[in-house]
Amino acid sequence: MKISDLIKMGLRNLSRRKARTALTVVGVVIGTISIVVMISIGIGMNTGFKSQVMELGSLSTITISKYAAIKDDKGNYIDTKEQIINEDLLNTVKQIEHVKTASPVLNAQLTLKIGNSVEGYAYCSVMDVAAMKEFGMPDVQYGEMPTEENPDVLIMGSEVPKNYFYSTKGNRYEPYQFEAGKDKILAYMEMYQYELKDPTKRAEFYLGTNIAILQQNSQYDYQCFMSLDTFKKWYMEAIDYLKPSDKKKAIKALKEYETIQLNVDNVKNVSKVEQKIKEMGYQTESLNSYLAPLEQTSNMMQMVLGGVGAVAMLVSAISIANTMIMSIYERTKEIGVMKVLGCCITDIKKLFLFEAGMIGLIGGIIGIVLSYIASFCINKYGGPLFEALMKSTSVMYDNSVSTSFSIIPIWLPFLAAGFAIAVGVISGYYPAKRATKISAIEAMKTEG
Repeated sequence: MKISDLIKMGLRNLSRRKARTALTVVGVVIGTISIVVMISIGIGMNTGFKSQVMELGSLSTITISKYAAIKDDKGNYIDTKEQIINEDLLNTVKQIEHVKTASPVLNAQLTLKIGNSVEGYAYCSVMDVAAMKEFGMPDVQYGEMPTEENPDVLIMGSEVPKNYFYSTKGNRYEPYQFEAGKDKILAYMEMYQYELKDPTKRAEFYLGTNIAILQQNSQYDYQCFMSLDTFKKWYMEAIDYLKPSDKKKAIKALKEYETIQLNVDNVKNVSKVEQKIKEMGYQTESLNSYLAPLEQTSNMMQMVLGGVGAVAMLVSAISIANTMIMSIYERTKEIGVMKVLGCCITDIKKLFLFEAGMIGLIGGIIGIVLSYIASFCINKYGGPLFEALMKSTSVMYDNSVSTSFSIIPIWLPFLAAGFAIAVGVISGYYPAKRATKISAIEAMKTEG
């Protein structure tokens, strides 16, 4: 039998019993929708978890802090450990394989003055100029980033100019909008933990208009940054105004860091680098450690949701098998005629397998189309439900971050269609085999 004849006969047989075929196709449609939508929700949640965590910082960044939390294997807090963070440790971690950049991260508090009537405050993170971009700092919307030639640049987050300056005219402090390029800044480094020799005298650092403002990014919007070289230069000048005893303490404090941050060349290597640092006796923190349990939860949910879809597809498989068996009983004489006319047994088997496969294909295609519609509706109207679900996890959910709750990757429709066809063919195999065993003589005696 020619393939074209087999296809024509198969389609004609399916169209002859439209109601039964349609009901069987509906079963496959429901199964396909269940699989595609359930898996897409799992993928959407996994992507949502990642985007929420990445809002907190880079997944390839590892932090070593002076006061580190000790946790058990399940991530539960046990105690706090004080660690010695210094230049020796910095040089050691720089030599670890897969570490791209490592930098101390210090804190500096500045008082900023514009003329005699405007004051501002800057809580600065201090790090190497070369490390700033490696740690994911956004581009500037105004000014230029510090360089080795021009390190004395104060970097402001996008919200700092609007929120951290106040007019001191009169007896009331009123918000003041800092104007980059116009307002000239005079900075003072605050060292509240130490005592000045003369409270009326302290070091001044003229910045002028040497300011950079970052593009909007929730992680950096309310922070300021300065280069490590500038900080050390200003620090050494500022401690000259301290009492001798406090000056010695300040010099000693500069030799130890609060934090070291390092950037790894690939997210996949973060756990390896963390393990090597822990072997040195230091505790580390990274967003990757927060993401790992979330991914496990997400993968488990994907398996559960996919299992629900698989059960629906199993029901449709039983429906296909039932339809094909009923078709054999109704077409017993037709099968006998085909055998008498010399039709090969394999052709009869192929005919029934083709019909079963077509039911799976048609149901799969319709199910995929409806899955895209369902995915759109979930993303548009299912927000409150999924926001509540994500808030129940250990990640702080931020609804300002655009998140798709159902994501259908390009491979999923093809997988679903192939699965639907496979289910159809497998479900039709027993009825097809049974059809080949019908006796031609007995079949010819059958009425109908």
